[in-house]
Amino acid sequence: MAVRISPREITPEHVYLNRRAFLKVAGSALLTGTLAACGVQPQTQTPARTPVPGKTDELGDPITPYEITSNYNNYYEFSTDKRAVARLAKDFPTDPWTIEVTGLVKRPFKIGLEDLLRAFPQEERIYRLRCVEGWSVVVPWQGFPLAKLLARAEPTSEARYVRFVSIYKPEAMPGQRKYRTFPWPYTEGLRLDEAMHPLTILATGMYGKLLPPQNGAPVRLVVPWKYGFKSIKAVVKIELVATQPKTFWNTVAPHEYGFYANVNPNVPHPRWSQATERRLGESGRRPTLMFNGYEEEVAYLYKGMDLRENY
Repeated sequence: MAVRISPREITPEHVYLNRRAFLKVAGSALLTGTLAACGVQPQTQTPARTPVPGKTDELGDPITPYEITSNYNNYYEFSTDKRAVARLAKDFPTDPWTIEVTGLVKRPFKIGLEDLLRAFPQEERIYRLRCVEGWSVVVPWQGFPLAKLLARAEPTSEARYVRFVSIYKPEAMPGQRKYRTFPWPYTEGLRLDEAMHPLTILATGMYGKLLPPQNGAPVRLVVPWKYGFKSIKAVVKIELVATQPKTFWNTVAPHEYGFYANVNPNVPHPRWSQATERRLGESGRRPTLMFNGYEEEVAYLYKGMDLRENY
């Protein structure tokens, strides 16, 4: 049953995205940063205003400044005020951290952050994020393909979907205390083929540094062709299941936030158009691209489907 809340309160999560020329980032270097930080947040390492000079995504769009992407965040676990999240999340503890991989797999396991970084070398992906609210950013992530983690678990033939669960820590997340009617913890889901797609990553860093807590530290999902709320933050559990899992925003407002949530300029949100978007840090609006510009890579996943099933 849907949770009854005011429409103006409904603002899903966000994202970050890209693809070509995957530059390997030294996994050992990121691991060293993790060990040195041990829970100390990246705010102490202030990046330059142009953190990756000259770099763009594959369509030539410049990277959004770190100051914008780290201070404008949809993260209801902390606040519905995007500009308040960074302040409220700055002391959120991310060490130690363990992710459980379970469900319809032959080799279920739990893995800590340090072992995760050792086992899966980090790559750089410059991805566009398109929020369902109509704004977008371009972010350089560090992470690795989710497919590699799932392959280690060896999904069984019955597995059809992947369910993701975020941390539930109301003592450190004021939004979880305030919005008690929400179906915490935050959950999301993908079809198994979507999860195994090479564009889908688990991100552990951004702008060459560890993820800050307001952006989903220490590990978050990034699915660049979907609206941002699909890219769940602070992941603690990944479960392989046989049937389509319930997800957070689809439970709260199923008429507005569907399971697939593929970026589609031709399908309006019930309360606004999705034909254009506002790139943070720029003036004016730009046309929204089908599948957020990743149509060539992912359209085959939905062959024969009605693409109006975004909501």
